[in-house]
Amino acid sequence: MEHKITLRPWRKSDFSTLADLANNPSIAKNLTDKFPQPYTEKDAKDFIKKASIIVPCTRFAIFYNETLAGSIGVYPLEDINRLNAELGYWIGEAFWGKGIITKAIAYMLDYVFEILPIDRVFARPFPHNTASIKALEKNGFVLEATIKEGLVKNNKKMDELIYSINKSKRAIKKI
Repeated sequence: MEHKITLRPWRKSDFSTLADLANNPSIAKNLTDKFPQPYTEKDAKDFIKKASIIVPCTRFAIFYNETLAGSIGVYPLEDINRLNAELGYWIGEAFWGKGIITKAIAYMLDYVFEILPIDRVFARPFPHNTASIKALEKNGFVLEATIKEGLVKNNKKMDELIYSINKSKRAIKKI
C-alpha cells in the first residue's frame, strides 16, 4: 500500500495535535534551542499564528495518511543573502523511519524553487542525526561546510554541518 504524504498550511485547529506531537525531548534534541521543550498548547498556537501570516506560505504541516506527522518550513534570508533560505523540519517520533521527511523535503524544494526567488536552500543537521543527513542527501543536498565545534546543544559542543542544494543543480524527481 502506498502511503500518502502531503504538505498543507497550518490551521488554527491543528494546535492541540501539534502540541501533543511536538512535546517530546527526542525531537527537541535535534532542533535549535528556540524550539520549546516542553512544547505547550500556547507554543503551538503562537507558532501557527506566526506561520499563518507569511505570504507566500513557507511553513507547512506534514501529513502522513491524513494524520499530522510533523512540520517543515523554509526561512528566507535577507539583504545580501536574499537568494538563500534555510530549511528546517521535524517529524513526530511515531513516524520515524518511514521515509516521510525525505518526501516532504522533495515536495518543499519543488515548491520553494518554483514559488520563491531562492537559488540556494541549506540545512544544518546535527552530526548525530544521521537519518536527517540521509534524507537531505537523497534529495541532492551536499555537505558544503563543517565548522568545527561551531554549535552548543545541551552544554555539549559539536560540529556545525551545512548541507545545501542550488536550484540550478536540482532536477525535479520522484523520491
